[in-house]
Amino acid sequence: MTAPLHDTGAAEPAAVAAPEVPQKAIEGRSPWQIAWLRLKRDKVALAGGVIVLLLIVVAIFAPLIVKAFGHPPEELHEDLLDPLLGLPLGDWGGMSGDFLLGVEPVNGRDVFSRIVYGARISLLVAFLSAFVAVSLGTFFGIVAGYFGGWVDAAISRVMDLLLAFPQLLFIIALISVIPNKLWGFEGSGLRIAVLVLVIGFFGWPYIGRIVRGQTLSLREREYVEAARSLGAGRFYILFRELLPNLVAPITVYATLMIPTNVLTEAALSFLGVGVKPPTPSWGETLATAVRTYEDDPLFMIFPGVAIFITVLAFNLFGDGVRDALDPKGSR
Repeated sequence: MTAPLHDTGAAEPAAVAAPEVPQKAIEGRSPWQIAWLRLKRDKVALAGGVIVLLLIVVAIFAPLIVKAFGHPPEELHEDLLDPLLGLPLGDWGGMSGDFLLGVEPVNGRDVFSRIVYGARISLLVAFLSAFVAVSLGTFFGIVAGYFGGWVDAAISRVMDLLLAFPQLLFIIALISVIPNKLWGFEGSGLRIAVLVLVIGFFGWPYIGRIVRGQTLSLREREYVEAARSLGAGRFYILFRELLPNLVAPITVYATLMIPTNVLTEAALSFLGVGVKPPTPSWGETLATAVRTYEDDPLFMIFPGVAIFITVLAFNLFGDGVRDALDPKGSR
């Protein structure tokens, strides 16, 4: 008699216990940490951010950079010019080891120093005017979106009026009538203050519309209703409940507003209503180069390249920030 294939009565070998693997605790990530992880994967945006940081460093440490590699931006070097034509002696606009980007026609000022110092003016006007626009746009946008009714209607009509106003013509007219000294400012300092206030004032309706639209969708959320039911005041809800959730779109629009302000400042200086010569400015340098670009084209190329790189870097970084904070919007 053959034995059964499977002996059910046989004792089964004891199961080998698997070694216990310590489980790693799951760490939560904030929305900003998630956005930073997305931004790190965007190499183009990071490259733009690095260039932006370099431009800021150049603007801050312009005196040290010029002291090491150039000459004072308002110092004249007429001995480096042709006495008859007023053009730089030598090739490539007078470029040499002492003058990295050559010298200006007619007066012989160091082009490198004026480009470096011009970054200060452009970035200063761009950042301060963006701050003014963001501050006004955030305040009026969140108030209009939350209160609604006649408040929303009044603020919206003001925004429509400012968006239709000819900003460029207003600045030109304003600069032509302001006195030489006002509010403790004079000369180029007064021009910079006026540019910051006017560009920022006419820029706030753009971000105001964005903030208003976001506020209209957020004011009916559950956490707002919960805060209201617990007796929270209106301004507490505005600045403690709604505003933190509006930081992302505000940040995105601010990064995209700065390059526009750089172009606006350059255009106004090119037209002669920006900073007053001899204060260095990229737009003013371009305006001066128009008269000699046929004989010295590099004098026009250098400030144009500086404006192009600055605007491109801010746009690339701003697009990356937008995609990182709002990934659905990039699809």
